[in-house]
Amino acid sequence: MDFVEVRVLAPRELADILVAELAEVGYSTFEDNDEGFCAYIDEDQFAADAVTEIMSRYEGQGELGYEHRVITRQNWNAEWEKNFEPLVIAEKVSVRAPFHEARPDLQYEIVIMPRMSFGTGHHDTTALMIANQLDVDHQGKRVLDMGCGTGILAIMAVHLGASYVLAVDVEPWTAENAADNALENNVQDKVEARLGDITALEGEAPFDIILANINRNVLLDDMGAYGQYLKSGCPILFSGFYEEDLALIRAAAEQNGLRYGSHRTQNHWVSAIFYQA
Repeated sequence: MDFVEVRVLAPRELADILVAELAEVGYSTFEDNDEGFCAYIDEDQFAADAVTEIMSRYEGQGELGYEHRVITRQNWNAEWEKNFEPLVIAEKVSVRAPFHEARPDLQYEIVIMPRMSFGTGHHDTTALMIANQLDVDHQGKRVLDMGCGTGILAIMAVHLGASYVLAVDVEPWTAENAADNALENNVQDKVEARLGDITALEGEAPFDIILANINRNVLLDDMGAYGQYLKSGCPILFSGFYEEDLALIRAAAEQNGLRYGSHRTQNHWVSAIFYQA
């Protein structure tokens, strides 16, 4: 299935509110830009009237507007090839496409072919998650990557020593892309890509580490399950939400037996580490 990109023009003080509003009607992925942000939704779930109605609530509070387009599989490939530049995270991790030159001077390298999946490291949440991963002991650990996108966090986990990573996503092409990227990075024997949501974990033993870079609403909806699938004393890394949502995420996590550890911020986005009590 193709998806729709909604490019929103909005001042910074309204962008966060509009992201939350769009998340309520099904938008699951957001990317900031200099003029506002882009929001993404499956084509069959897109309703222009719903976006117009949300925007109308904030008339008179700054320059507002939006436009949308359908992005097909073929067009997406062209888009990311045109815009995907090599990236360095925390001065240790190189993230590049197969057509970029390698960086042997850096400690870790991840090669990503995004296709129709999200998560190249260019978005603040992915970069924040990787920075937090660098501070977590993965050696010999069994890891869960929920909402895996391209599989970049799963691949990073193996580079950091994880013995097994279950990478789960709700989109069929995303699960396929994660598996392909695992192969591209020679970690296919340690990464299992699985299609599904939190219910796909039924019967799984608790994990040593959970990575969940999704969005605020999904994190809140699934918070009760995370504790069930995380070993006592072990870390869970969250991202996909703004600074002003951290208190909400923290309250929900603590209500479900998770203890706050630390967090990082970048351009108003957050990645936080919690621990199973």
